[in-house]
Amino acid sequence: MKTAKPDLDLRIDRALELPMYQQICQRFKTAIEQGSLHAGDRVPAVRALAAELNLARGTVEMAYRILTDEGYLQVRGAAGTVVSPSLPPPAILKPQVVMAMAGQAHAATVDRDGKAPKPLQMGLPALDAFPRKVWNRLVGHRLRGSELARLGYPDPAGYARLRERIATYLGVSRGVTCVPEQVFITTGLRNTLELTLSSLSTVGDEFWFEDPGYILARPFLQNAAVKLIPVPVDEHGLMVEAGKRLSPNAKFAMVTPSHQSPLGVTLSLERRMALLEWASNAGSWIIEDDYDSEFRYQGRPLPALKSMDRNDRVIYSGTFSKVMFPGLRLAYFVAPVSAVARFQAVCYNLNAGCPYLFQAGVADFIAEGHFSRHLKKMRLLYADRRAVTSRVFQEILGDRIRIDLQPGGLHILAKLADHEDDVMLAGHARTAGLAVPPLSRWYINAKPQQGLLLGFANVIDEKDAIRLALKLKQALT
Repeated sequence: MKTAKPDLDLRIDRALELPMYQQICQRFKTAIEQGSLHAGDRVPAVRALAAELNLARGTVEMAYRILTDEGYLQVRGAAGTVVSPSLPPPAILKPQVVMAMAGQAHAATVDRDGKAPKPLQMGLPALDAFPRKVWNRLVGHRLRGSELARLGYPDPAGYARLRERIATYLGVSRGVTCVPEQVFITTGLRNTLELTLSSLSTVGDEFWFEDPGYILARPFLQNAAVKLIPVPVDEHGLMVEAGKRLSPNAKFAMVTPSHQSPLGVTLSLERRMALLEWASNAGSWIIEDDYDSEFRYQGRPLPALKSMDRNDRVIYSGTFSKVMFPGLRLAYFVAPVSAVARFQAVCYNLNAGCPYLFQAGVADFIAEGHFSRHLKKMRLLYADRRAVTSRVFQEILGDRIRIDLQPGGLHILAKLADHEDDVMLAGHARTAGLAVPPLSRWYINAKPQQGLLLGFANVIDEKDAIRLALKLKQALT
C-alpha cells in the first residue's frame, strides 16, 4: 500500500471565510481529481495531519468523516485510512481529459518546457549571438576562486555587487535614479509579483491588468489574493480613464509602457502622466514591467515610467532573460524608497535568494563592459532580423496577414482578418513545429483581435525567414 505523497499540498488559508474542515475536504478532493492521490493511497493519520496543520484534532476528524461519507476515503482500522478504491464517477478525471486540459493550458502560453527552442518562439533573445566564451570565462573564474563564505546561503535581497551595477546601469540607461538598497534580485517577474503582493497588498485588493496583457502573469494574479481588473488597451497603451471608471481606488496597476505585451504599442506621454497622477491621488502602486525596452529601433530607448515618478509610487521591474539569456533565471526590481523596509523584511522571510555564481557572473559581465557592448550589437542585429522577417512573411503570406511594425521589442504581430480563428491556426502551426501563440488568448474581457505572435530574434537570415514563412503558409492552408 502506497503512502500519500510527501509533497501533497494540504495547507489551509486562515484568511478565508471557508471553515477549515471544508478547506481540508477540498484539498483532498482536488488532489484526487488531479491525480496526486490514487486509489489505495494511505492518507496521513488524523493526529499527524492535525499537528502538521496546527489544528485541533476534531477539525481533521470532521473532514475525514465527511470525505468517508462521500466515498472519497475508506477507513481500514489498524491499516489506516486510504483513498477509496471505488470513487464516485466525478472524482477521477479520465487521462484523456487531463491531457486535453494540459494541452489547452499549454496552447494558451508561450513555450517553456526546458527543451530546444522552437522556430519563431516568443520571449527569446538571439541565443546564437550571445558571447558564450566570454560568459563561460567569467563564470569559470568565479567558480575557481569561490571563497568559503560563498558556499553558504545567498543574500535573499541579492548579491551586493550586482545590485550596485544594476543601480548604476539604470541611472544611465533608463533614467531611473536609485540606490543599491532599492534593488532586489529575483528569479523573474512572477517572483517579483509574489514579493510585491506579500509586501504591499491585503486580501481583496483590486489590481489593474492590461487587456490584452502578459499571459504568463495572469494565472499567478488570478490565483493570488487580489481581484483582477482587466483594463482595455488601444494604440496609445493602457486606457487610464477606463481603469479609473472600472476601479478608481485599485491598489495596483501593472503596465508594460515601453513595449506593450503583446500588442507592442507604447504608452503615450499623456497617459503616463495620467497614470502617475492617479496613483499619487489614490495611494496606489504601479508595477512597471520594462521587460525588453532596451531594444528600440526608432531613436533611443524611451525613459522608463519610473524616471517620471515624483511621488514614489512605481515599482520598476527588469530582467536579464531578454538581454542575456532566459536560462539565467535572474531579474530585478527597484522598490520605492518608502517601501524598501517592507520589501527587505519580506525578502528575508520568504525569498530563498538567487544562486551567487550567476549573480557574480552578471556583475562581472556588466563591470567589464561586455553588457553594454552586447546590447549595442543586439540592437543592430535585431533591427536587421526584424526587417527581414517582417518583409519576407508579408510577401509570402500576402493578404492573409497584416504586419504593422512597432518601434521596439523582440516579436512582431501578424494580424489576421476578423473571420479567422487564430487559435485553430496556431494549433496547425504547432503541429508543423512552429511556436506562434494566438493573440486572442491574451484577452480577458475586451473583444479579442485575431493574430499570430512571431518571435524574430532567432531568424538568422533571409533564407531562414523564407523557409519559416513557407512552412507557416503551408500550415495555415
